[in-house]
Amino acid sequence: MRSGADIALLARAWIGTPYRHQASRRGAGADCLGLIRGIWRELYGNEAGPVPAYGSDWRDLGAGDALETAALRHLVARDGPLEAGDVVLFRLMRHRPARHCGIMVGPDRFVHAQEHIGVAEVALGESWARRVAGAFGFP
Repeated sequence: MRSGADIALLARAWIGTPYRHQASRRGAGADCLGLIRGIWRELYGNEAGPVPAYGSDWRDLGAGDALETAALRHLVARDGPLEAGDVVLFRLMRHRPARHCGIMVGPDRFVHAQEHIGVAEVALGESWARRVAGAFGFP
């Protein structure tokens, strides 16, 4: 099992990867889920399972709780303060399912892929912190 610090280093290696919807290749392109998928492959050698097509519009409710369901199936739910290496899910709208994810690289910083920006490290400021829907660890 890799430490949170190891996973944070893997996540930081993706910084600068351009945003590409449904992509998951470091340096070539990734969206937020693609970042998690790519790190999973770096840790375990292959995909956790098939990934169904999904839309780029985070306001779309058609997918239901698919992101959280997948996290519960493939990752380990965590309680307590966020730590380096945690996969964090975000609700972008109150009372809606989680539609965004990233990887914590410290107690108040995370790496994620954002449209028009790409993979970047950002502060987990108040705006992001109030949107946290759950935290998970790699098994």
